[in-house]
Amino acid sequence: MSTLPQERRVVTAIPGPKSQELQSRRTASVAAGVGSVMPVFAARADGGIVEDVDGNRFIDFGSGIAVTTVGASAEAVVRRASAQLADFTHTCFMVTPYEGYVEVAEQLAELTPGDHAKKSALFNSGAEAVENAVKIARAYTKRTAVVVFDHGYHGRTNLTMALTSKNMPYKQGFGPFAPEVYRVPVAYGYRWPTGAENAGAEASAQAIDQINKQIGAENVAAIIIEPVLGEGGFIEPAKGFLPAIRQFASDNGIVFVADEIQSGFCRTGQWFACEDEGIVPDLITTAKGIAGGLPLSAVTGRAEIMDAAHSGGLGGTYGGNPVACAGALGAIETMRELDLNAKAKRIEAVMKPRLTAMQEKFDIIGDVRGRGAMIAIELVKSGTKEPHPEATAQIAKACHAEGVLVLTTGTYGNVVRFLPPLVIGEELLTDGLDVLEAAFAAL
Repeated sequence: MSTLPQERRVVTAIPGPKSQELQSRRTASVAAGVGSVMPVFAARADGGIVEDVDGNRFIDFGSGIAVTTVGASAEAVVRRASAQLADFTHTCFMVTPYEGYVEVAEQLAELTPGDHAKKSALFNSGAEAVENAVKIARAYTKRTAVVVFDHGYHGRTNLTMALTSKNMPYKQGFGPFAPEVYRVPVAYGYRWPTGAENAGAEASAQAIDQINKQIGAENVAAIIIEPVLGEGGFIEPAKGFLPAIRQFASDNGIVFVADEIQSGFCRTGQWFACEDEGIVPDLITTAKGIAGGLPLSAVTGRAEIMDAAHSGGLGGTYGGNPVACAGALGAIETMRELDLNAKAKRIEAVMKPRLTAMQEKFDIIGDVRGRGAMIAIELVKSGTKEPHPEATAQIAKACHAEGVLVLTTGTYGNVVRFLPPLVIGEELLTDGLDVLEAAFAAL
């Protein structure tokens, strides 16, 4: 049960006086390169609400970018992490190991797709997980090339910037980037030239042709894809695309990596989004929703692939921190007990019809897409498919002013994405959608 009242409340201008005071301190002491979606400072968060220092309560349609899936102060996460804090905060798993790390690895082996023998390695961030997946795939295949997809996002480190498709704000001015990274088309149904119904077959054929021609399949260590592309705009690859790419990888001894950092842990109504078309990846990367808000990530995969790196070749001082591992066990406990896959499907059942009705009413909504509690609307200029980032920013700002925290995304900056905590109440969902609809009406 949440201790924070689960209702939207706006009692000051946004931002309020205390947030403005903190903002001036922030400007003086925090690097300008670190941006924020909203200029309000959080004081408490739980369930579907974030409360700021001025007492405003916002409906949370962001979950800290798909992190607080179980809520921002879930009982089991707090209980387990607090108990671990009292025992010890750190020993470094590479110095003296502890049970929590092993338990998380066991849970991941059980939950991730496929019934083959699996092992895991734990890290701190999604980018670290992706980078280590590449290291493991290269060690296993003795090859160097890595294939990624248009509109994909994989992180902000040097290697993962190279893997990421979007230049601004992630790559601009930060090169040169890591070599041996190749980008191929993805089946973006809404924008596929011959129509969404052809996208799966045509895009997979194009991608495979480019790999064969430009790289040579025998040189590819890994193919990495998000089963639902997050920062690219919540793009669900058209049906048939992922199975074709998966089959190509299998046929050519390429390690197929599912990047489930944003889409994993019940977010799409399944434990992992790749399950939708029965994809069993060789490696799967997870982070964000794994630990209820504590920094933890993982690479999980086929035991023989995971064991390819030499002893000492994988690790990091904080990787699999004991407090974060305790948080993960609490988050997974919550997901199981509350059946958060069912909750995600219920969120889709509430949101999708409302958003589709708005699409019929407002012609700047070009597309409604997504699964579970990973849903988005793409905004375009009336009568066209030309991206409309200005309207997208206006809609987000209008929602923020009324106490609804929404995030924008997309290669063209024209997508509003919805990532509510899976424990959000339906009345909050409905209230938030009412505010969104009013914002469109005002626009």
